[in-house]
Amino acid sequence: RNSMALVLNEDQVQLKDAARTFIQNKSPVTAFRKLRDSNDMDGFDRNLWKEMAGLGWAGIIIPEEFGGVGFGFVGLGVVLEETGRTLAASPLMSTALIGASTLILGGAPAHKKEILPAIATGDWLMALAHEEGPHHSPYAIATRAKKTDDGFVLSGKKTFVLDGHVADQLIVVARTSGKSGAREGLSLFLVDSKTPGVKITRTLMADSRNAANIKFTGVKLGAGAVLGKIDQGADILDPVLDRARIGLAAEMLGGIREGFERTVEYLKTRQQFGVLIGTFQALKHRAAEMFCEIELSVSVVLDALIAIDENRKDVPQLASLAKARLNDVYFLVSNEALQMHGGIGMTDEFDMGLFMKRARVCQASFGDASFHRDRYATLEGY
Repeated sequence: RNSMALVLNEDQVQLKDAARTFIQNKSPVTAFRKLRDSNDMDGFDRNLWKEMAGLGWAGIIIPEEFGGVGFGFVGLGVVLEETGRTLAASPLMSTALIGASTLILGGAPAHKKEILPAIATGDWLMALAHEEGPHHSPYAIATRAKKTDDGFVLSGKKTFVLDGHVADQLIVVARTSGKSGAREGLSLFLVDSKTPGVKITRTLMADSRNAANIKFTGVKLGAGAVLGKIDQGADILDPVLDRARIGLAAEMLGGIREGFERTVEYLKTRQQFGVLIGTFQALKHRAAEMFCEIELSVSVVLDALIAIDENRKDVPQLASLAKARLNDVYFLVSNEALQMHGGIGMTDEFDMGLFMKRARVCQASFGDASFHRDRYATLEGY
């Protein structure tokens, strides 16, 4: 297959169509509102997650030998995009993407054999406990893991842990040497959520999604809790974060497309002074600009997903390119959609505001646009 052909193959198109039908029927925006308005304990629908697992989505990137379907990142990307269209809340990011990727890239054979099949069946939820400050800063880690005779003692705190309060197990980034900000000296640990000394506090973000603050106080871990090599956790963390950025960009693309399509539909039906507002020249120009930005975004996201599957060297660049670009475009489209819908756009019974809030949280997750423009320049040698 020619890498330059940025189109989905037949299997991927089928998956996309099936995913759209399933999500539009089972998890429309109204389902998200219900979770929000009922202050749901989990913040997602566990039965729906089991159904998604039954479709193979929980194990979509997990190799067949570990009970997954091994369909790759383009497959996961098209599913994430469809969830973005309805704001569907699920552990796809925290568990099927981040959790599974961390184990695939850094897990010992025993970890993989034990945990990956449980993720694939939808029975095991994971969360990455990484961030410690208000802004994304991968190596600004002060949480410590001190070596003991039979393992480690973990102390510190984490913020913005996606799905942290529902996770059965946490992947904790801690410092085993060096000082905060250094890439060297980070290690990754598997920590069961019920371990003594782990205190998890659920927080709700602006988009009504799950995150958690987690405090670790003298948490005792066995030597087998380490993922990868001691002090070299960044070698796993970096590619995992890049996969998360690209996966989130795919989800954002779904929200962007949905917001744009709803807006164009509105421009075709809304009348002012007896005239369809879609005939106004200025609004046509703004819609055309959004259309072009979205088409570019589609190519960038697909190229990034393909790059992961092909194990290409330019994944870090593409991750930053995709995340920076999709941050900008989701910001643009959610703002324009709100403005073009006028006063009604601001009201809660109208969905546009929900997409805007989701856009803002996505923009901050795993690095904002300026973080990624700076990182892209650095990676390219500037």
